[in-house]
Amino acid sequence: MMPFNYSFIRYLSAKKSVDDRALNRYVWKSLVQALPQSRKDEPLRVLEIGAGIGTMLERAIAWNLLEHAHYTAIDAQSENIEFAHSYLDQWAAKRDFNVNRMEHGLVLADQTRVVTVDLEAIDLFAFIERERGRRTWDLLMAHAFLDLIDLPSALLDILGLLIDHGLFYFTLNFDGVTSFEPLIDPALDELILALYHRTMDERLTGGKPSGDSHTGRHLFSQLKAAGAHILAAGSSDWVVFPGAQGYPQDEAYFLYFIVHTIHQALEDHPELDPARFNAWVAERHAQIERQELVYITHQLDFLGRKDCG
Repeated sequence: MMPFNYSFIRYLSAKKSVDDRALNRYVWKSLVQALPQSRKDEPLRVLEIGAGIGTMLERAIAWNLLEHAHYTAIDAQSENIEFAHSYLDQWAAKRDFNVNRMEHGLVLADQTRVVTVDLEAIDLFAFIERERGRRTWDLLMAHAFLDLIDLPSALLDILGLLIDHGLFYFTLNFDGVTSFEPLIDPALDELILALYHRTMDERLTGGKPSGDSHTGRHLFSQLKAAGAHILAAGSSDWVVFPGAQGYPQDEAYFLYFIVHTIHQALEDHPELDPARFNAWVAERHAQIERQELVYITHQLDFLGRKDCG
């Protein structure tokens, strides 16, 4: 049923299964192959920016990417980090990890792996300023995050968090295509999605630009200009559709949240007739409830290496 209240934390949890399918396996395998060997006495230093509730760390452990690692996860939203503490604690305990709880994180250990996790609620740019000249990392991750900031002005500083020749893994970078099927009114569908994409390009945070609806394709030239080398790239599209048993896991909620987000972004937009737009939103919600809606979003994953210097 259509929810009456929306939770961003539940949305992040619901999209975990969507992201799992979407992540480009060629790029992931390239990361596994490129990652340096770690030892218990010399763990891999990993930083994730925009870490949300910790689902990428969960994935990195479950998919056997990390063996011995010190994982720093930051997010600007304190409620995300607070939830990540309990979420990762419970997830690890269910999988027979020994969990040592610390004030600012966890230590997860089993017979072959030890991963120390530091969780911090902090703005990315405040973090960059604080860590400048102090700490660097072997691997930098950003998952479904870079299209939320002004990347051309920020990329050099972000890559500055890496050691020379350090690896970056940038995933689910939106690339300008959103599709709902079945169509309701082709002209209206096209207008709504075009206006929605425009809100990404015009978004301001603290009075500064903070988005790009074509981040995926623009990363090719932006990374090159920043002196980085792309080792692998590929599409990581979201594809959500109902199967014989309906939408898997909590993906109906994921879809409700997406439609709700578009509604919030375009409510009272001068180029949309309010009655027609509200009817469009209501019909999209009804399609989810009837288990008819198919949702597709085009995104790109990147693996690369920071140049020396």
